[in-house]
Amino acid sequence: MVNKVQVDVFGLTDRGMSQGAFALILKESDGPRRMPIIIGVPEAQAIANELEGVRPQRPMTHDLMRSIIESLGAQLREVTIHSLKEGTFYAALVFEYSDLEIDARPSDAIAIAVRCGVPIFVSEEILDEASIDQGADADAADEADEPEEAEEEEDETSIPVASETSTEPEPLTYRERLERDLEQAIREEDYEKAARIRDELNKAEG
Repeated sequence: MVNKVQVDVFGLTDRGMSQGAFALILKESDGPRRMPIIIGVPEAQAIANELEGVRPQRPMTHDLMRSIIESLGAQLREVTIHSLKEGTFYAALVFEYSDLEIDARPSDAIAIAVRCGVPIFVSEEILDEASIDQGADADAADEADEPEEAEEEEDETSIPVASETSTEPEPLTYRERLERDLEQAIREEDYEKAARIRDELNKAEG
């Protein structure tokens, strides 16, 4: 049985995105991990409309899908993002009282999920591989906000000792440079760049 984690739609942003793209940010319900998925403008609009309670005059595609599901007497149980292959996420619509699972793009699956009021899950393996953990950045920010303790007065009898090691920083490894660049991309909310760097890190680990 696949381990899966429930996530919520944390937000949508076009900050740092190329034209015609949005980052859909999913956040685990009981944890700090966030996972960006790059989606198109129509899909972003479909999700945003439902979250903001915007009702079009005529049913849009995802509204139509909800109506079809309800009219056929089916009941959607959940949507699950279950695979990540070559940078592409794969999702499925999972129905109650049936083994039926329908393949779907994550953006479409989530647009339907928010309309049907069902939970969204990501497999633990995918979340672990593709997420961006905000916890470390938050801890660092908290530490930066703490007032520095007053320095202790130097002992008059103490004698400074020269370090035997060089004070010049050692050059960063390739992985360390990627991790540094990833942290910067997260701070700048450039999720498209962060996703690319995350993929490079995963390749480096492999």
